[in-house]
Amino acid sequence: MNTIEQFEHVIDICRNLFENKLNDYGASWRIMRPESITDQIFIKAKRIRTLEINGFSKVNEGVKPEFIAIVNYGVIGLIQLELGFSDTVTISSKEAISLYDKWMTITKNLMYAKNHDYDEAWRSMRISSYTDLILTKIQRTKEIEDHEGKTEVSEGVDANYMDMINYALFGLIKLEYGK
Repeated sequence: MNTIEQFEHVIDICRNLFENKLNDYGASWRIMRPESITDQIFIKAKRIRTLEINGFSKVNEGVKPEFIAIVNYGVIGLIQLELGFSDTVTISSKEAISLYDKWMTITKNLMYAKNHDYDEAWRSMRISSYTDLILTKIQRTKEIEDHEGKTEVSEGVDANYMDMINYALFGLIKLEYGK
């Protein structure tokens, strides 16, 4: 498989879980503020790092579900930035899927452009580096959120969410296909 096919495959895995959870819970995440989504991504990335360092899990789940969660929460974050949070569920599952597809397309197109410019350098990186980069992007996002979204020279929260999604997709590809 080539890079695009691999990306599409792992994106399908993430999207299918997102859609199944929509069937179970609806778009209950509409209530979450972006800061809460950032914290949710943080606990997923922190768990991945802990598993990488300790080498074992007391809960019978590996890092793959956590990378999937980072992808899906990252897309939820982008949707919430676009719509704003709500005190109630304000969109249907069909609308949520449409927004998921819109933001995933924007995010993967960014990755494809960067992948061209960086000549697939991510393939030579360790999965643990993706984890560290995600944690760094989370810290940057928290700083931007603490400054009410204002930056002087840096990209915004949306760009950081997209980078987190793409690093998690890299990790999923590595876990799915190896080097």
